[in-house]
Amino acid sequence: MTAIDVSAARAVPPSGARAWSWRTLRRPGILVPALVLLIALAWAVAPGLFTSVNPTASVGPALQAPSSEHWFGTDATGRDLYARVIYGASQSISAALIAVLVGLVAGSLIGITAGAVGGWVDETLMRVVDVLLAIPTLLLSLSIVILLGFGTANAAIAVGATSIAVFARLSRSQVVSVRASEFVEAAYGSGGTFFGVLWRHILPNSLTAVIALAALQLGSAILQISTLGFLGYGAPPPTPEWGLLIAEGRNYLATSWWLTVLPGIVVVFVVLASNRLSRAISDGGNA
Repeated sequence: MTAIDVSAARAVPPSGARAWSWRTLRRPGILVPALVLLIALAWAVAPGLFTSVNPTASVGPALQAPSSEHWFGTDATGRDLYARVIYGASQSISAALIAVLVGLVAGSLIGITAGAVGGWVDETLMRVVDVLLAIPTLLLSLSIVILLGFGTANAAIAVGATSIAVFARLSRSQVVSVRASEFVEAAYGSGGTFFGVLWRHILPNSLTAVIALAALQLGSAILQISTLGFLGYGAPPPTPEWGLLIAEGRNYLATSWWLTVLPGIVVVFVVLASNRLSRAISDGGNA
């Protein structure tokens, strides 16, 4: 095959891939979840832009219902729940991003190495991954956070470790699939080196599904970190964190529903937005 044929083969994306455009980004099915995630990220990065209330100080009567003064009401000690939800985003979302980054980097390195090298390396790494997949996610995260100690950062590392196997399996399958393609064989046939073909041909055509999984894992990580916070393994009181806020309000659910329901709605919206965006990415923006 000539150099021209190789270039043409490289220019053809794998089956099922679709091009993104600004028109794609303006679709409601993508724009709405993207806006939800942007708002949540803005809360995490600059909470002071959205509220001037101190989230750890008492600002009014205890257990006050939602009103124009306190949009989400107040908790059992008179703290503004809206301010605590906003400041809690910095704990929950930053921890979720760390967790996704840990799983993405470690899992992708394992999967890419296994898929690209093959042989006994592939067999050994995949058996380790199978062992990780056999352990229930919550049990593994609890075991790791108990070993590392309580706190948001340790909870993030624990949650990230539970997703390493998932990223490894997906990245390996993508690399193996792309490696068997004709344009990769043509690249080797035209004198391409192992690392050159891996970097220029295999990795760029294997990352779409992995990125989609990362977006999906963001929502899963928020749920897992909130679960750890609910169980008391996350940020210590009075630090606002979404799981901790829900846990603090569970004893008042019959009389002060907003303490649990409103933070829970925020978590649900962010997780659903993350899942919807993940599906859109995996479908090339046509979902």
